[in-house]
This record gives sequence, structure tokens and C-alpha cells, in this order.
Amino acid sequence: MGLWDKLKGELIDIIEWLDDSRDTIVWRYPRSDNEIKNGAKLIVRASQVAALVDQGQLGDIFHPGTHTLSTPNLPILGKLKGWKYGFESPFKAEVYFVNTRSFTDRKWGTKNPIMMRDPEFGPVRVRAFGTFAFRVSDPAVFLVNIVGTDARFTVDEFGDQLRDLLVARFADALAESKIAVLDVAAHQDELGAVLRDRIKPDFTGFGIEITSLAIENISLPPEVEGAIDKRTSMGVIGNMDTFTRFQAANAMEAAAKNPGGAAGLGAGLGAGFAIAGQMTGAMANASGASRQSPPPIPGVVTFYVALDGKQSGPFDAATLRDQITAGRIARDTLVWKPGMSAWLAAGTVGELQGWFDLVPPPLPK
Repeated sequence: MGLWDKLKGELIDIIEWLDDSRDTIVWRYPRSDNEIKNGAKLIVRASQVAALVDQGQLGDIFHPGTHTLSTPNLPILGKLKGWKYGFESPFKAEVYFVNTRSFTDRKWGTKNPIMMRDPEFGPVRVRAFGTFAFRVSDPAVFLVNIVGTDARFTVDEFGDQLRDLLVARFADALAESKIAVLDVAAHQDELGAVLRDRIKPDFTGFGIEITSLAIENISLPPEVEGAIDKRTSMGVIGNMDTFTRFQAANAMEAAAKNPGGAAGLGAGLGAGFAIAGQMTGAMANASGASRQSPPPIPGVVTFYVALDGKQSGPFDAATLRDQITAGRIARDTLVWKPGMSAWLAAGTVGELQGWFDLVPPPLPK
């Protein structure tokens, strides 16, 4: 190989980037010590931008298409190098390809709960997570402020910083929105739009723009969610008395299916009625039934008596006996007790007939 062939082999005449990865944002063409040939072809594909950098200074930027690298097409680089007579000889420069497509399905989420003041629950802690997509909107700014001299810059090198910045702005947007926690689900799209507007200036300084942002979920601590679930359950149950009867019926149905037979059925029925009685009694007390008079003691017979055209009583057996022997209750006085279909004369009621025999007859005149 002659000297000319060797020198010719060190000249680069086609510069291009075939990206087969899904996470590379910037890739530097591996020039090594080779020089770019005057008139070389620079091929920039769709969703790419190529930038020439000379000694750390950003030069010309080329958009999608095929470009011939010659003096008329390199005004900035020609000025940096100080070519006075055009450039006929090869030149050295670094070529950076910038991927301008959208990088999608990037995850974001709060590492720690965000404190906010809810109008219904007061101070609460919330967590949130979602997805976002971004793209390089200003390759020159991105190369200068973010990439530097990195030969291959990937999403992972920059994704965490974007996520942390997004979460910080989300906390501000959520607090200023003053949306109740229970209503956030209905306003996630609006909250996402507010968040995109808020972070736009921060990302512009990096040469980045957010192309989409979604809030997938905003959650409360497990204890608060449990309390909300209980509150929802109470709303679904509705009337507690009806629910108590329903539960008792379910208990009896389950007892009927008990393989223990009649004994199991009896035990199940007893348990069902006991539960129903306890729950009904508790509900009655809660609704004010405790302020009423208690029912008669089981086994004690009581009567109501019609005295002077008014209902009196109830009177137990001892009181009735005293009233009869004192002559205040006569045989034709109307009485009534639970179980009787109508008021009857006291002298016709079996339990009272014997006490009228103890009343002495009138004194002879």
C-alpha cells in the first residue's frame, strides 16, 4: 500500500448513524484520529440532528437529509477555524448525532408521601405515580448544558433527574389546585395539564420538552383508605335494622344447612335470634329507646283500669287487690291486660273474681 492509499484510508467520506437501540439520546461518531474529507457526505435520518463540534465549541447543526461538508455549508465551523482561503484540505471535527424522537413510557412517582391539606379530611399524606414522555427540542442547548463530551448519552443518565424535577413540581401543583382527595380521580387530566405547564420552563433550560404526561393514581395511606372503606360500607348497608334482620335470616339459613340435624338447627336458630335480639336492642338504645319505660317483668300479670273515664295503670296483682278490697274498683269497673281482645268488667275476669269475694257486704240499715 502506497503512502497516498494510506492517507486516503484515513479520510472519512461518509458519516451516518444507524441507531438500533431504544435508549440512546446522543451518539458521537467515532472519528479517532481520522480526518473528515472535504466534500464528505453527512447523512442525517428522520428523528435525528447532527452537530459538528470543534475543540469544545459548537459549530454547525444539520437536520434530516444528505449534506455535503464543504466551505459554503460550514459557515460557523469555518469561522471557528479561521479559514481564509476556503478549505480544500481535510479537517478535524467531532460529529454528534442527537436523537429527537419521543422517549415514551418513562415512569415517575413520589418516593415519600406528600403532605397536603384536604378540605374534608384535614392534613393528609398522599402518594402518586404515572408516566411521561420527552424529546430533545433544542439539540444545541442539550449538547452544551447536559451532554458535554460524553460519547454516548442514554436515557438512564438523565431520567432520574427529570423524574425528581417532575415530582417536585407535582407537589406544588397538587397543593395549589386545592382539589379534594376524593375528587382528584375526576380531575387527573386537568392536573396533568397544569403540571406540564408548570415544568415547561424547567425543562426548556435543558433543551427538553415533555410531550405527554399522565397521572395514573393518587393514593392515601392504608389507614385512611380503610376508614373510607368502612364509611362506604355503612352507606351501602343503609338501614341498620333491616340489615340486622337480614343477617339473622342468613344465620338461620346457615343453621338449616348444618349437618348436625335438628340439634344443629335449634342451636343455629337460637344463635340467630340471640344475635338479632342483641343488635336490635343496641340499635333501639342508640335511637332513643332507652328513654322509654321498660316493659313489665316477665311472669307478672298487670292490668289497666278505667277510672273516672280515664285509663290508669298498669297495676300489678297486689295493687289491684288493695284497690278492690278498698272498694275503689267494683265488679263493673272495666279492666284490660295484654292478650285480651277488649275491655271487660272486673267481676267477669277469672284472676279477679276471688278478690271480690273478700269484700264485705254493705252494713245492714
